[in-house]
Amino acid sequence: MNRPRRELRSDGEATRTRILEAAGELFAASGYAETPNKAIAARAQVDLASINYHFGNRSGLYQAVLVEAHGRLLGIADLRQLVGSESSPASKLRVLIEQLVDVATREPQAWQLRVLAREVLAPTSHLQILFQDEALPKMVLVKRMLSEITNIPADDPALTRCLLSVIAPCLMLLVGGRTFPGPLMEIFQMPPQTIARHLYHFALGGLGSIKSEYKQQARTRERPQGASKARRRPQGE
Repeated sequence: MNRPRRELRSDGEATRTRILEAAGELFAASGYAETPNKAIAARAQVDLASINYHFGNRSGLYQAVLVEAHGRLLGIADLRQLVGSESSPASKLRVLIEQLVDVATREPQAWQLRVLAREVLAPTSHLQILFQDEALPKMVLVKRMLSEITNIPADDPALTRCLLSVIAPCLMLLVGGRTFPGPLMEIFQMPPQTIARHLYHFALGGLGSIKSEYKQQARTRERPQGASKARRRPQGE
């Protein structure tokens, strides 16, 4: 008797998840180049053909691992819900930073962070695909949040600089990890709440300063136009 289609689909999804988890753990530990498919199949308790069946090839499996890792770090659905919520823009920023710090400071560190760190520190051709498909849509949402705080249009280069200034410290925590030598090791000895609170206040203060500067520059750009109109009026009288 044939199994129902739904049961077959569930078995396939379970196998795919097993392969994904096994590959993620091994890629995080040894790197993409040093992890053979045979080791992944053995860890996932599947045959080699299952990897190609579910992911097309080895490259497809690695890309799927990166996408899964990025999604668990910051899910697009959760981010979209946060940005679209009724909370104040500053409160949204606080929640975002707290979430990123929470992920970065969890112990033991999840394989998702380690595999992303490897890819960032020693990028392959997969990084550009990851950026286009996963990071860029999330960047658009975060810029929308920062635009609400600063009143700077989302397409203005000034807002891109703001995005970098706000997110870079969080990325340093995520990619560097608690074993990275230098100040990061000291930072990771602090309570996560203290780290998140500092990054939030530092970011909010910087955004406030940029907001004021941007507003002043906008006024300066408008002044010559108004002055030239005032100069032209007496000539026409």
